[in-house]
Amino acid sequence: MKKRVKKAAITAACIAFWLILWQLVAMKLNSRFLLASPIEVIKRLFELVVTPDFLKSVMFSAGRILLGFALGMTAGCTLALLSGKVKIIRALFSPLISAMKSVPVASVTILALIWAGSKNLSVFVSFLISTPIVCSNMLEGIDSLDPKLKEMSKVFKIPLWKRFTGVYLSQMLPYFRAASRLAIGLCWKSGVAAEVIGIPQGSIGRKLYESKIYLETADLFAWTLAVIILSWLCEKLFMLLVSILQKRVERM
Repeated sequence: MKKRVKKAAITAACIAFWLILWQLVAMKLNSRFLLASPIEVIKRLFELVVTPDFLKSVMFSAGRILLGFALGMTAGCTLALLSGKVKIIRALFSPLISAMKSVPVASVTILALIWAGSKNLSVFVSFLISTPIVCSNMLEGIDSLDPKLKEMSKVFKIPLWKRFTGVYLSQMLPYFRAASRLAIGLCWKSGVAAEVIGIPQGSIGRKLYESKIYLETADLFAWTLAVIILSWLCEKLFMLLVSILQKRVERM
């Protein structure tokens, strides 16, 4: 308990330091077009939250980004399991996964605009970003499975479900957590960045683009802060769901 309180206090102190530094720099520049102060940004965010467009934009972008994340998680896990079992599948998809990890988001976005259109742009981009991350991490977890535990479970004829929860799930879960935590953050970053390029109607990316066009720096920072908060909330909620699911599986 004390460690958690201490950690929270250190985190709060670090955030306060950067906010104070941001405020001092904004005061020094004295130009809201160059850099809005944190007070202005937070005030503007609260003003935006109560507008109907805010919720619509959040629902539009969050729905598509999370759908792309879910599809990427499913595809990545499936591909990792198949690659861990069948060597030819691993050899066949290895160059593709490496290419997907290296392709710039801008290139992916342009291709997505051609193939999927601007409306479903963030779904496609989030899927392409999350799939190789999940696949690589899960495959690393499969490769690191202790063969002695697998052999022991077979020798003692442990039931398949208990073998899955006790041997495989316990060893794979850290890799799944790391993959999902990284993927969901990158999905939000790349998904919104793709929307800024494609400018689909009713998206967060469009709001960011309009803020740039009209030189509304406070709006730009406010929407950016909203994306950071949404990404953080999605990550925490997903990790909570994973923990609940893990406990239920272990009880069975």
